[in-house]
Amino acid sequence: MSTQASNTRSESTADPAAQLDVLGDDCARTILIATSEGPKTAKELTERTESSSATVYRRINNLLESDLIEECVRFEDDGSHTTAYESTVDVLRVRIDADGITVAIAEGDG
Repeated sequence: MSTQASNTRSESTADPAAQLDVLGDDCARTILIATSEGPKTAKELTERTESSSATVYRRINNLLESDLIEECVRFEDDGSHTTAYESTVDVLRVRIDADGITVAIAEGDG
C-alpha cells in the first residue's frame, strides 16, 4: 500500500466548542488517532474502531466539520485510488479564561 495522498482541505471554520464535543466521543478519538498514523479509508477505520460503518461515517463527518481530519485521495501501488482520511492535528491546546474557551490546533511539526 502506498502512502501517497493528495488532500482537499479548505480554510478552517471550525467552532472550538464543536471540536471539543467531537473529541468527547471514543469512536471519534480512535479515528483521530488512527488517521494520525497516515491516511485511512472508512473501511479501515470501521475495522479499527470495531463500530458499524454508519457510526464511523457519522464520526468522520463530525471530524471533517470540526477540521480535525481532512479528506484525501490515497494512491495504491497498483495505480488505483480511494478516498481516505488523515488527521490535521498534531497538537491541540485548550485555553480557559475569563473570555471563554479557545481551542488552538497546531499542524505539521507543531
